[in-house]
Amino acid sequence: MSNEHDTIEGKNGSPFGDLIKKFFTKVPNIGDTVVGKVIAVENGEIRIDVEGLTTGVIRGPELFSESKEFSDIALGDEVEATVIDQENEDGEMELSFRIAGHERVWDRMRQYMTDHITLKGKIIQANKGGLMMKVDALTGFMPVSQLSPENYPRVPGGDKNKILEHLKIMIGKEIDVQIIDVNQKEEKLIVSEKAVWEDDQKSVLESYKIGDVVKGEISALTSFGAFMKFGEGLEGLIHISEIAWQRIDHPRDVLKIGQSVEAQIIDLNKSKIYLSIKRLMEDPWKRVKEKYAVGTVVEGQIHKVEPFGLMIRLDEDIHGLAHISELSPKPMTEKDIKEKFVVGDTHRFEIITIEPAEHRLGLKLGDGSSPKKQKAAESEAAAKEDSAPAQDVSQELESKDEQVV
Repeated sequence: MSNEHDTIEGKNGSPFGDLIKKFFTKVPNIGDTVVGKVIAVENGEIRIDVEGLTTGVIRGPELFSESKEFSDIALGDEVEATVIDQENEDGEMELSFRIAGHERVWDRMRQYMTDHITLKGKIIQANKGGLMMKVDALTGFMPVSQLSPENYPRVPGGDKNKILEHLKIMIGKEIDVQIIDVNQKEEKLIVSEKAVWEDDQKSVLESYKIGDVVKGEISALTSFGAFMKFGEGLEGLIHISEIAWQRIDHPRDVLKIGQSVEAQIIDLNKSKIYLSIKRLMEDPWKRVKEKYAVGTVVEGQIHKVEPFGLMIRLDEDIHGLAHISELSPKPMTEKDIKEKFVVGDTHRFEIITIEPAEHRLGLKLGDGSSPKKQKAAESEAAAKEDSAPAQDVSQELESKDEQVV
């Protein structure tokens, strides 16, 4: 063809020679993007008129039907494609929607992320870290942490195998998601269902404020707290430390799923709602000194055996700590504690410190004195105060009067 071209071009600039020269000048190169109108759609192939120069064909995997703009093409539509071969076996220009379409999809994802647009994503695979999803023509990933509260797998102990079982149930489902990270170079697309849920909750949360008391029911229990549903599809976390004033090992010790409760809103952080049950009850530590005094000997039940000592239940509300150093005149090890003390056993303890503000009460293993001896000692101390010399009493009263003045 090049010899013919040279011959024609050499004929004193004939019209046909000028046309051929113009044609070869305008023919797109491999990798160029061309725009043309669809002139045929048949047998799994699409043909377009490439700028009046030639006919281009898109077929097979290059159709890129996964992308919405290429999935329903009709005659007369103007489309954009990329040249992958200037001339195929049929003398047509080989084109691809895939390359141009792929670029456009990534551009669209970036715009969706900027505009916080919600779109559909279909779950196609699950692993221990999250879900693989088909979003438009791309495959995205949603970490477990980005699931909405409704779909988040609340698995006791965070067992990854059980989490995976929960996630596999969702394969095939279509859910609403938002794009939260786009990296075309690394072909990384991260999506979030939680972001959609958060947007939906914003208007609902505007009607609540910190300090409000809400009614609802316990929807889930975990080692770190309980979840409570209330209002219009809202759910808040009651941390284990906000369930009761006394120490508990697990929320199930005092709560059960489906139980109706009242709680106070103590924090609102975007869509995260934090609640407290205990703040609706009087703090028993405010009156602890009316019930207990430093130096007295009391009976307490071992609630928990820890490496650092014993957690002691004095009553339903007040628990104390007998530190390992207060359990024996001789040094004890963690092994010694576990061998000597059993949860549920009752022992006598002496109260050595009371700190109401910190909710702390320190104990040491009792001095062995019987309740009768203790009572006798208290009576003897009281009698000594009653028999104090009048002069001492007068001096004490004078001293108090001076302090008042």
